[in-house]
Amino acid sequence: MQPGAGQSGGMPGGGGQPDMQEILQQAQDMQQKLMTAQQELADAEVAGSAGGGLVSAVVNGTGELKSMSIDPKAVDPEDTETLSDMVVAAVRDANRAAQEMQAEKMGPLAGGLGDQGQGGQGGPGDLGGLGLPGLG
Repeated sequence: MQPGAGQSGGMPGGGGQPDMQEILQQAQDMQQKLMTAQQELADAEVAGSAGGGLVSAVVNGTGELKSMSIDPKAVDPEDTETLSDMVVAAVRDANRAAQEMQAEKMGPLAGGLGDQGQGGQGGPGDLGGLGLPGLG
């Protein structure tokens, strides 16, 4: 007679073994939390600006550029290089804000997965082995 799936410690010498059903449930819960956080990031928007607000960029929480606004005062046909620099700076500023939002939303979740995402240096890449959507 074999022990039921919900019983723990039913195998000889296995009293300290974690319940596989519990582990699977925890993994499913973590996957759901990650997917929810990813959706929240995709739906959220943050702004960045440059040139004292003459150029502004809006990106979503995943860093996708959603809109760009350029004040006519920033447009000088004789100096397009400065305008280009302000556009790049505004997008970088918005992306920095998006990365901060990602760290706030995903950091606590990644922390629950152990030390696999240490320091944020390759965190999602390190988690890709878990087979979770959007993390590989």
